[in-house]
Amino acid sequence: MSVVAKADVRKTLEQTEIDALFSKAQASGPASRESGAQKIQPWDLQSSNKLTADQAAALTTIHESLARRLSSSIGVHLRVAFEMNLVSVEQLTYREFLGRLPDLTYFCSMHLMPIDARSAIQMDVGLAYPIIDVVLGGTGNEPMDIRDLTEIEEQILESVIRLMLLDVHAVWAPVLDLDFRFEQRQRNVEMQNTMLPGEKILCLSFEARLAETSGTIAMVFPAVTANALLRRLSAQGSYSERIPSRDSYRRMRDRIMECHFVADLSLPLSPVTIRELLDLDVGHVIMLPQRAKEPVHLNIAGKPMFRAYPVRYGTNRGARVEDRLSLVPSGTKRADH
Repeated sequence: MSVVAKADVRKTLEQTEIDALFSKAQASGPASRESGAQKIQPWDLQSSNKLTADQAAALTTIHESLARRLSSSIGVHLRVAFEMNLVSVEQLTYREFLGRLPDLTYFCSMHLMPIDARSAIQMDVGLAYPIIDVVLGGTGNEPMDIRDLTEIEEQILESVIRLMLLDVHAVWAPVLDLDFRFEQRQRNVEMQNTMLPGEKILCLSFEARLAETSGTIAMVFPAVTANALLRRLSAQGSYSERIPSRDSYRRMRDRIMECHFVADLSLPLSPVTIRELLDLDVGHVIMLPQRAKEPVHLNIAGKPMFRAYPVRYGTNRGARVEDRLSLVPSGTKRADH
């Protein structure tokens, strides 16, 4: 019988073979890592929180409706042709918005409740002049030097701003019901503190035209307000303005024609001394500066709108209209420009 001896077989690598393996591994390593790595692209932090196409479209639709509403309401208030058009809807920082403003501008703040936030309205001073001029009975076409507004002119313009806030509330209410409260005009330092410089804001830019003058009106809202509005718009789907049909206009007109207003005749206001009032008694006659043959006021809903003579119509009393009274008080003077 033969005995087969099994020897341990060991694989022994020489130093030259080890060096060759390392060289091969180092040569193939970078190529394999590059093939399995993900492609990295730079990210611009300024591009975060930008409006999407759907959000921009929804905001544009609702605020184009606001522009048409403002054109009508401000035109009626001024009793002249007034036109507003939405120019842009954008999201930017408050610092960027302030950097666009001219040195001389009208800027006022608003308080939004119940979210307890502040927003603002900016108007070109060149547009504010003709608005004030028309309110005071002018045509709005007179050339004016660029200067800051006086305190009286600011108060007159405030009435127009408050009217704008009523329209903003009316358009936003079906989506986001907020109370827009006018605060005051803000000047340079106060403008800087209205919102945080780096805060993202929603900026609505409108072009307004009055007579031969055009200018820009901008409304800015903080991120908390803009985000709340966008969430509501997203939840309700695309905002669609309801356009009344001709039949709806006709029915509305017919209903308005049946509305009742209180009409009465009264003497124009006349000053009376305290002595004369104390001496009054039953049967006494007090002398007024109104002549007996002059017409008196015919008041509609408590406001004098016509001059008329009291007459008798059959067994009833009536009023024969002489002329229409001006809606601008006769003692009002336009500010010197």
